[in-house]
Amino acid sequence: MQEKILYFVWKYKLYSANQLISSDGQQIKIINPGIQNFDAGPDFINAKIKIGNTLWAGNIEMHIKSSDWNNHGHQKDKAYNNVILHVVINDDKTVYNENGEKIVLLKLNLNNALIKKYEELISDEGKLACGDDLKTVEEFKLKMWLENVLFERLSEKTEIIKQKLEINKNNWEESFYQIIARSFGFSLNAEPFERLARSLPLKYIAKHHNNLQQIEALLFGQAGFLSDDYHDDYFKMLKREYNHLKKKFNLKPIEKHNWKFLRLRPSNFPTIRISQFACLIHQSRSLFSKIIDADSLTELQKLFQIKASVFWQNHYTFEKISEEKEKNFGNNSINNIIINTIVPFTFLYGDYKDDQKLKDKAIKLLEDLKAENNNITRLWNSAGIKITDAFLSQALIQQTKNYCQKGKCLDCGIGSEILKQMVLL
Repeated sequence: MQEKILYFVWKYKLYSANQLISSDGQQIKIINPGIQNFDAGPDFINAKIKIGNTLWAGNIEMHIKSSDWNNHGHQKDKAYNNVILHVVINDDKTVYNENGEKIVLLKLNLNNALIKKYEELISDEGKLACGDDLKTVEEFKLKMWLENVLFERLSEKTEIIKQKLEINKNNWEESFYQIIARSFGFSLNAEPFERLARSLPLKYIAKHHNNLQQIEALLFGQAGFLSDDYHDDYFKMLKREYNHLKKKFNLKPIEKHNWKFLRLRPSNFPTIRISQFACLIHQSRSLFSKIIDADSLTELQKLFQIKASVFWQNHYTFEKISEEKEKNFGNNSINNIIINTIVPFTFLYGDYKDDQKLKDKAIKLLEDLKAENNNITRLWNSAGIKITDAFLSQALIQQTKNYCQKGKCLDCGIGSEILKQMVLL
């Protein structure tokens, strides 16, 4: 048994009125259960209750056993002198506050059906524990909760951008360049891609914006891929250009061993992604401004219709020739970057500029993009949730990672609705 299930029962009044009798036989009426306190001090503050004929205003403390009051040292803590009611599951000791006053105690008998359902939800790891119960949740409440979860996810992503902006002294172009670079690494090479961008400030690349070969030389050199020796003319050209630019800008490359190739499809090799990133920089000067000014999803997607340079049509690495194939940046990759980078950047910039239209545009992008197809979305689809767009798929990814996989059913709007439906004692 966990105290948080007791908090949940108290917060939503999931008890019968005939239980509300204090340990000394007085009738208790709950006028206001108070506000749950997530900081130090009593569990619920600013409550209002009636004990017998007396109206009380103050705080509520909760424990599994009444003796936990002393075990937690509340009898010596002035912060608990304003506790007007001690709510417990097991009454095993009479307790007093720091002033020596006896604390009125209420023993609650929890609903067995609720406890059983809660245990089912939190113990069903690796599955969608509430899948069979989703149909019992009102569609409106489900929709409202998932909207909240989507904005929670946006908030987490924009917080990361804020940290970058602080480091970059509020330079939006530089911060965007670093995070868009990170997105080209996707999950496995995100960190080395960001390190690459940090090692090569945007102002240096901008000086050679019109020359794709020089941009590639800077990126491959800073990534550590030009430290070897190959006989290919393309490689020799890149190395020659890089050695000159490295000296010109006093650059220090990152180490090649940072990059991961294992368990990646060749089309996702960092060498291919670096060449595609070079193409993006080459064809899109002031990329952040273009993205902010874009009027539609289609216009944004066109900005990312890029491909690796000619050499990479028959290579995946410098040292080995492969079957000839154009290495285009795929639609799924483009949409992934729009969802995970463009949307939060646009939303935050709208907030920064106090421009509601920009914030609305960011949300509209999610509504216009098709839903992601992954293990999480397939799980919810199998439970009967029709995922129509990226707005909903992003919400369900957040829901799964931050609530379902952590067993936070009591903090979840879906789990709460299911548990509140359990038959009361």
